[in-house]
Amino acid sequence: MSNDSFVASSKNASVEKGEFTWEAPSNIALVKYWGKLENQIPANPSVSFTLSNCKTTTTLKFVKASEYSLFNQVKFDVYFEGQQKDSFKPKIADFFERIYKYCPYLDSYEFEIHSENSFPHSSGIASSASGMSALALGIMSLEKELNPEMDDDYFYKKSSFLARLGSGSACRSVQGNLVVWGQHAEIERSSNEYGIAYPYQIHPVFTDFQDTILLVDKGQKQVSSTVGHNLMKGHPFAEARFSQAHDNLKNLIPVFENGDLDKFIEIVEREALTLHGMMMSSSPYFMLMKPNTLAIINKIWEKRAVSKIPVCFTLDAGANVHMLYPSQNKTEILEFIKNELVGYCENGHYICDEVGEGSKLL
Repeated sequence: MSNDSFVASSKNASVEKGEFTWEAPSNIALVKYWGKLENQIPANPSVSFTLSNCKTTTTLKFVKASEYSLFNQVKFDVYFEGQQKDSFKPKIADFFERIYKYCPYLDSYEFEIHSENSFPHSSGIASSASGMSALALGIMSLEKELNPEMDDDYFYKKSSFLARLGSGSACRSVQGNLVVWGQHAEIERSSNEYGIAYPYQIHPVFTDFQDTILLVDKGQKQVSSTVGHNLMKGHPFAEARFSQAHDNLKNLIPVFENGDLDKFIEIVEREALTLHGMMMSSSPYFMLMKPNTLAIINKIWEKRAVSKIPVCFTLDAGANVHMLYPSQNKTEILEFIKNELVGYCENGHYICDEVGEGSKLL
């Protein structure tokens, strides 16, 4: 499906006013997207678990504009957890500008965006994926009101396509529970333009996999994702990294089918460490892990060696640790966290999550 197929057929603005509320989850990548081309195209494919509890709820209110205005003068206000948030406006204005070609009806309306997270804004959990996907879904609900013949397949593909233009990983938060983004030779219908639900068999062990997020550092990220992705341009190890991501995703296909947790752990942990290795060897270079991150990783390795429980870790571009493990081991792992790991978390904070089913219209 080409970009042009996502251009709305007209500027039809026959709906006077309304509102839609969408709930969209965050996600955690197993094979990491790191490095991008123009227009938010990923330099390598990725696959992620859609989460369940870490989510953004966004209400998009709209009313027909009183007079025509140029798109870059479109009126919108942003409210976060009940408070007007003008500091969010530049990013959303950029998003609207990027998607205007595909949604030319936007400048016929004035918008209010009301958003809130199920997790603390300062928790160190990135909300761009859940936030931009929820907003994209609201916009597509308006478009479907204007074009009622739209089918669900097109609705969700374009929602993911639009979300990607706001935040790359947001395209993986539209549907669940396992999502692929980026073209891969062995995954049918995979696309650089939008995420797709993983199309092959998934072993039952992965359908309710647990993700407990240990909040080592709840401060602002040391380096923005945009800067981090750009550091892959000219990186001495970039091409090898992109090839590794393709190989790791290929090797996960039989793992997702047969539930081989030893192989799953090997791939997922190597992906996490490679991501941080790329940042440590870029120019300029960054160390995103903290001493407590390393302490937790070593504790997880010790626990796995002694107990034989298939628990592992992954990392985003920050210090926090995502502990991944089967639901049948939840009781013992939570005891392990309380007894041995909570002291490494900032203010003892951690978040319990699990694989979910994707976005929901409320």
